[in-house]
Amino acid sequence: MTTNRKMLKALKSAIAYLDSSMLAMDKKDDGLLTDSVWHAAAELEYALFLFSITVQNEIDKSKWKLNPKLKKVEVGPTLVTVQDLLNEAEKCIKNEKLLDAYKSAYIARNYMLKVQKDFAKKKREALKKKK
Repeated sequence: MTTNRKMLKALKSAIAYLDSSMLAMDKKDDGLLTDSVWHAAAELEYALFLFSITVQNEIDKSKWKLNPKLKKVEVGPTLVTVQDLLNEAEKCIKNEKLLDAYKSAYIARNYMLKVQKDFAKKKREALKKKK
């Protein structure tokens, strides 16, 4: 299997997990939501690894920023943004625009990290309330 096909497969898998996370949000199933987000993030990390070894020329990632800067995370809208970015990355791979695909996936990953950080914060707060 070529590297591009592996990237595409990882992105499709991340998108599928994001779909699952949206369903979990609708059902108010926090366990499934957290699990699905984790799996989507893992698939995205794998795709980014493949991008990094494929697009080896010097890339200035400092210009690849979240738009706009997120201070407070709203999980639903953030996951929709991630889905849009991953769909864009998927299209770019199919059109052999790997650098654009890499950029979209990279920004999507940063959004996912914000969501995961928010989950961890809520979990810590819940544990503090129990004590």
